[in-house]
Amino acid sequence: MPDQNSGDQYSTWVGLIYVFNLIVGTGALTLPAVFSKAGWALGLSIILILAFISFITVTFVIEVMASANAIVTWRHIQHRKRVCFSQDSSFNESESEIQQCLGESGSPNSDSEDTPLVTPFLTNPDCADMTYRYYVICDKIEMGQMATIFFNKFGTTLFYLCFVTYLYGDLSIYGAAVAKTLADVACTYQPMNYTCNDTIPDTEICWEEYTLNRQHAYRIFLSIFVLLLGPFVFFNIQKTKYLQLLTSAMRWLAFTIMIVYALKNLFIHGAQGNPPAANIIGIPTLFGACIYSFMCHHSLPALVAPIENKSTLSRFLALDYFLIAFFYLLLALTGAFAFKHLDDLYTLDFSPRGSGDCSKSNNIFIILIEYFLALFPVFTLSTSFPIIAITLRNNLKSLFRGEDASYSCFNKIVFPILAVLPPYLIALSTKDLSILVEITGSYAGAGIQYLIPTFLVYYARQKTNKVIGLGVVNKFASPFSSNYWLIFVVVWSIACMILVSVNFMQVHTKLTE
Repeated sequence: MPDQNSGDQYSTWVGLIYVFNLIVGTGALTLPAVFSKAGWALGLSIILILAFISFITVTFVIEVMASANAIVTWRHIQHRKRVCFSQDSSFNESESEIQQCLGESGSPNSDSEDTPLVTPFLTNPDCADMTYRYYVICDKIEMGQMATIFFNKFGTTLFYLCFVTYLYGDLSIYGAAVAKTLADVACTYQPMNYTCNDTIPDTEICWEEYTLNRQHAYRIFLSIFVLLLGPFVFFNIQKTKYLQLLTSAMRWLAFTIMIVYALKNLFIHGAQGNPPAANIIGIPTLFGACIYSFMCHHSLPALVAPIENKSTLSRFLALDYFLIAFFYLLLALTGAFAFKHLDDLYTLDFSPRGSGDCSKSNNIFIILIEYFLALFPVFTLSTSFPIIAITLRNNLKSLFRGEDASYSCFNKIVFPILAVLPPYLIALSTKDLSILVEITGSYAGAGIQYLIPTFLVYYARQKTNKVIGLGVVNKFASPFSSNYWLIFVVVWSIACMILVSVNFMQVHTKLTE
């Protein structure tokens, strides 16, 4: 993800690489296991369907970004006109001076939207010297700002609640994934009656010399992780460009090795896994994992605004989503058939002490690859954890104290602690990533990916039609402009949430019996 404070622009292809890297992350590591449980045919269908619906709401966000820029630009114009008219109250300025003050090509007395060519008063230096129409994506307007523009106070509060809940789930998943990875790699004891395809219970000891069990080791590693990275939430830090390039290169390398490794097992050992064609019971978990895996909506403004040429943005994003869906299917299919047992965190199937093919290699190069894959979540998530925590801290401030909250001791201490402590407690209570991803994706994730973009685009169309008028065309309008698409996304979201809730109740009932 690009630095948010950077004014540098980049090409469309670079922007789409950023989008690809943002989407393909932790969620992809949970896909093979839930895909295998849902069945290869059903899983393939669900991934394609959810990829398509996620792309629909991405086009909604793009349209809202252009609409928000239009409203901000219109407000700047009206403000400049009021300033210039107040200067002209003594009738000392000439008409050309007033036009120069306005910075417009039209008459200073015209509020007509039929001649909407204006000089935007934007922070982006690449846009400052050019003449644009209202509907541009030049300034980076974040989702929270869009909510304040198009929602009322109640709607804005709901937005921040949903966003904060999602970030809490995100941090819980990060902490659990890192701690589970470290515990799995560090714990060397393996009971004699367990094979590499068996899941070792948490009650088993971690090291033969000590009585510490795997659950205790997990909690110790989680505590160390939070103690080391948690304090960063008290400061303001940004990802550097070089850190972005490093984590992106590691991500591409790791996923490529995992796919090649699984293909190698398929060719040499044949299919070890035998997933069913369809298993309806696995749908809710796969649904949550897919929503989490296709999430990029909350970061789109920072990714899209710096793109130089946005004329073919929708087509390039469609290509991006097609490639991501293909990549997910390749990762999930190879993993489901190559390995007899799949952990809920896919990288743990490449453990150096007996990988998914139940073989231990003496080749130092293979051992290094296996350690790299097993520790991959630690490398990448550790760099993202402080950034997500700081984002959560800032959104908590906006939710409880508003944008104009003074920087007091309360802000310095309470909000950073509130950003780190709940995710730590959640991850401390469970290390089941499939449950964490299912809850985060199916509820808060569905809100951010489906409901919020849908309601934003609905109210944005109403407001821009009223303020700017119907005569100005939004060239970034979603190709899914019919209200039927809005209704479809809302109904789909509610239906999926009900499905997940029913599944949770059934699981809870079985556990209590």
